[in-house]
Amino acid sequence: MVATAVSSSGMSDRTSFLPPASIIFGSSLLMQAIQQKVEKVASSGVPILIQGDSGTGKGVLARYIHNRSVAPDAAFVKVNCAAIPGSLLESELFGYEKGAFTGAYSSKAGRVEQAHGGTLFLDGIDEIDMSLQAKLLQLLQDGQFSRIGGQEDMHVKLRVICATNRDLEQKIVNGRFRQDLFYRINVVNIQLPSLRGRSGDIGSMVAHFLEAHRTRHNVQVRPLSSAVMKLLERHPWPGNIRELENLIERYVILGSEDAVSSELLSWEQSHAVSEIPADGQIHLKKVTRQAVHELERKIILSVLEANRWNRKRTASALKISYRALLYKIRRAGLPSKRTLTNTSVIARPFVAKGD
Repeated sequence: MVATAVSSSGMSDRTSFLPPASIIFGSSLLMQAIQQKVEKVASSGVPILIQGDSGTGKGVLARYIHNRSVAPDAAFVKVNCAAIPGSLLESELFGYEKGAFTGAYSSKAGRVEQAHGGTLFLDGIDEIDMSLQAKLLQLLQDGQFSRIGGQEDMHVKLRVICATNRDLEQKIVNGRFRQDLFYRINVVNIQLPSLRGRSGDIGSMVAHFLEAHRTRHNVQVRPLSSAVMKLLERHPWPGNIRELENLIERYVILGSEDAVSSELLSWEQSHAVSEIPADGQIHLKKVTRQAVHELERKIILSVLEANRWNRKRTASALKISYRALLYKIRRAGLPSKRTLTNTSVIARPFVAKGD
């Protein structure tokens, strides 16, 4: 069961690449609750509003809902509202008649018509101009619309799923989003959590993305080491699931863990400055211990690189025993052997267990 998905650029892809439900929803209680809600409303055809930070999988969830609708074989049409200038978005959505404006040499059906019988997914719904919001409201109210330059109303039957990473209620207060449209698109609301809020799912996501991109690029790659997996699990993922997938695809293509670890180490090093809490209270002993751990880790990394990752020579250069070096490497979450291909490694701040 595969539905054709048409994007706002006119390109088509296939939902056969949709991750399985176990990857989309994972194992956290919050995502399990979302899955239960989705299963209840998927076949109802009511409008759904999906909210969440960029990269949390709003588009993937929209396709999952479509695949479990009453018409999974019908079109799934995605429109990225933020990527289309406001002056062009109306014609993209609703189409136009011949002669409607300069350059309209023939009639053209819009995305709404293409989605007839299926699903219209409006990503970035907050980017739609107020004037166009009124026309969209009419579509949601009675299934009617008119092409630009058209004299007659057209009728369609479709499901509308909207997505945004903005606070629409605040936009209503600011006069930038219609309240009546908000009520129409928000019949069912789904709030997706950030990836850092479901870190327990990172392991299964990594395995899925490794296999998916290994197959896509027709290459063989090793599973990521435990040291790199620890880095992944500690990363705050500001780009969420999209950032994780891009990182894994880079690893698959380049074939080196440095493609993963060096970026994570660099990011964490650049965000290593400690902030004083708003109440002015700070645990001096804890902060001092943290600084020592960070400095020690940087020194070990630097000496390992200088000695081409030879641990015996590194231990000798640091004037510590080989066993002590191995312990410090494990405690700092460093690779047990050289897996990095670059000659320079940017150290990351280290949080010792119990701190």
